[in-house]
Amino acid sequence: TNIVINLDKNRHLRFERAKQEGDRDEAVFGWLNISPSYKSAWIIDGQHRLFAYSGHELSKKSVLSVLAFEGLPSSTQAQLFVDINAKQKTVKQNLLRELYAELNWDSTDDETRVSAITSKAIQDLDDDPESPFYQRILLSDEKKSETRRITLDSMAKALEKTGFYLTKIKKDIPEYGPLWAGDNDKTLKRTTFILNGWFKLIKDRAETWWNLGAGEGGGLAMNDGVTICINVLRSVLQHLEKNGLKLIKLDNEELLKCISPYGEALGNYFGELSDENKRTFRSLRGGQGQQTGTRRCQQAIHEKISEFNPPGLSEFIELEKSGNNKKTKEIIDRIEVALQKTIVEELKDNFGDETNQWWFNGVPKNLRKKVSDRHEDDDGKRGGEEYYFELIDYRDIITSNWNIFEKLFAYGESGNKDKRTKWLVEINELRRIVSHPSSGVHISLEQLSKLEECEKWLSSQIAGDIS
Repeated sequence: TNIVINLDKNRHLRFERAKQEGDRDEAVFGWLNISPSYKSAWIIDGQHRLFAYSGHELSKKSVLSVLAFEGLPSSTQAQLFVDINAKQKTVKQNLLRELYAELNWDSTDDETRVSAITSKAIQDLDDDPESPFYQRILLSDEKKSETRRITLDSMAKALEKTGFYLTKIKKDIPEYGPLWAGDNDKTLKRTTFILNGWFKLIKDRAETWWNLGAGEGGGLAMNDGVTICINVLRSVLQHLEKNGLKLIKLDNEELLKCISPYGEALGNYFGELSDENKRTFRSLRGGQGQQTGTRRCQQAIHEKISEFNPPGLSEFIELEKSGNNKKTKEIIDRIEVALQKTIVEELKDNFGDETNQWWFNGVPKNLRKKVSDRHEDDDGKRGGEEYYFELIDYRDIITSNWNIFEKLFAYGESGNKDKRTKWLVEINELRRIVSHPSSGVHISLEQLSKLEECEKWLSSQIAGDIS
């Protein structure tokens, strides 16, 4: 297919008409002479084909088909490239983004110019040895690795959302955001300064996790993690504006000073996450996951800086709490059913089912009385006594038959049977909370994550899948 180029209007172009027949209004034939002149033409499409052809043995005697435009604005050139290639699987979105920085830099359209600035800023972060993003941005000519996993495209999309550069456009008159600094170069410098400052606050407090990138145990310095952190930064800027600060009037150092307490709180939150919660954070993928991750980070900052309460956060916190309680109850119900089935079967296998030997020999006498009373009070509607155990009862049965159940229910590597069955006491406490919703007590994300981990462990201990 044609090589597509744009020729700058200059004195180096000379067109000589050739003799032709027919309607001259449709086309004019002739020779276009181009004198040697550096940067007189931009290749819009066909860079790779032209590069391969330039050193080929046929290039000295063959010709190429070229579609040339003259004097197209850089923004139009970029749009042409996008129109030609955006749907092609072989063309990476990162390459389009890199070209935006070159082709849209002088655009008269503010939104297009912002795309160029953000693209250039992210590439500069990747080149800066002092930046948390040094050699971590996945550009079009870079290979994906565990540390180089943040794409230019994903990061640019997060920055281009309303709130950083353009807050709104009213009657074709733009209102500029806190990262706008007047012209392209100043805005570029402000962007890199603030992003470096914000992410240094995060990295310094969760450095080990950040440095893992996409490796085992990582998840922060990846597309979704970085997008979440940028979303939180936007909400911090909006919070400060709402409280009367004109951020666009602050210099770069003053703006960084204003956002630092929030960045420190966010960094400390990441630095204190358990391994299980880090895995949960990494699992937050795509738009919905990013939204959830953003809210949880906002919640962590809110707990340290109470006046920070972005719109919708309070509703999210209440919904998250009620959702945690519901998930907790579902997990505990599954655990209780699995314990009942496994323990009764083990007792019957070891003591026998005839004449209820398992009941008399496997269940402690004081517990048999409690369970019998429950069975009697309910008129045995559920069935036999084995359906009237409560969750904490299983701990008494396990510890009384330690030789049978140690291999199944002893948690941890060391300690006596009371210590290694303490997990049942902890789960029972959670059961008390979710069984009494009117108390207003909610299960934390940390507690839920720990319970989920316990369920996975128990599932691996007993035959079958308890889910």
